[in-house]
Amino acid sequence: MAASRYRRFLKLCEEWPVDETKQGRDLGTYLRQRVAQAFREGENTQVAEPEACDQMYESLARLHSNYYKHKYPRPRDTSFSGLSVEEYKLILSSDTLAEIKDMNKGTWKKLQEKFAPKGPEEKHKTWARVLSRPHT
Repeated sequence: MAASRYRRFLKLCEEWPVDETKQGRDLGTYLRQRVAQAFREGENTQVAEPEACDQMYESLARLHSNYYKHKYPRPRDTSFSGLSVEEYKLILSSDTLAEIKDMNKGTWKKLQEKFAPKGPEEKHKTWARVLSRPHT
């Protein structure tokens, strides 16, 4: 029975899309990692709680098939802000969030990051420049 559960989860992982704009925050990628952890031994993995495993699969399958989107259709595809789905995807992409985070940094923090040594070899270069200056 564990083999069929494993195959069902694998099929779900294959069908679940990966959003490349959300590096490190994508649900499809997270799902794949969790399935790999849960079924370390593949089809030979012993499932400790079969009912919970089946319930988890059913919940994920309903999300993937847009069960609730079809069961409770929305009259319009907008939100309180009036933004479209495409605009939300753009705003929630990792690149945009990084830009927003950078905009929220104070001037002092930006200067520190700009002039701080990047790595150990950069630290040595900085100290060598400071020590080689003529002292007055």
